[in-house]
Amino acid sequence: MASSRVLLRSPKPRILENVFTQRFCLHRPLSTTVVPSHHNDHQRNHQYLSQNDYLNSWKPPRDPKEAQAKLSLLRRDYAMKVKAVRKEYIQEMELQRLEKQRKDEIKKEALRIEGEERKAAKAAAKKAKAAERQVAEEEFRQTLLKERAQKLEYHKMRENKFMEKKKEKSELVRRQSSMWVDEGELESKILEVIVSTSL
Repeated sequence: MASSRVLLRSPKPRILENVFTQRFCLHRPLSTTVVPSHHNDHQRNHQYLSQNDYLNSWKPPRDPKEAQAKLSLLRRDYAMKVKAVRKEYIQEMELQRLEKQRKDEIKKEALRIEGEERKAAKAAAKKAKAAERQVAEEEFRQTLLKERAQKLEYHKMRENKFMEKKKEKSELVRRQSSMWVDEGELESKILEVIVSTSL
């Protein structure tokens, strides 16, 4: 207990002091020169207005009527100056409002032109796509017609070949047959053969 009290009462150890001083020395800036900033430059170069005439301008006269008249003159002069300042402020606000309105109109016009250009570009792209689609459809239609014509030609050629083969076959049969009978006379010839065989 006594040793802990002694430790608590004793000043902070040298080791902790060294650690604290080293840590704080690391964070301390290396140079002590003041870096010039905009704020310091503004404070140094700022030009103050001249002292107003109203400050310390009142000298109390001994006659109360004269004091009342002087005070009313000061009040009237102050009211006129305040009116002028208000008028100037109103004019400035009006100018700012007109400037803001002009900027808003310019921005709105720019947005409108940008929208119109975007719409025109969209319409041109749509038109180009429609033209491409029409060309593709026309090419497809021409391809279909060409294929259909080729198929018809192929079928005609096959039919012609079939007819030629049929003719060649019938011609071959006619040549091989000793007695060729036409189709119209075929029934009469068959009857004659049947009658002759039956007798």
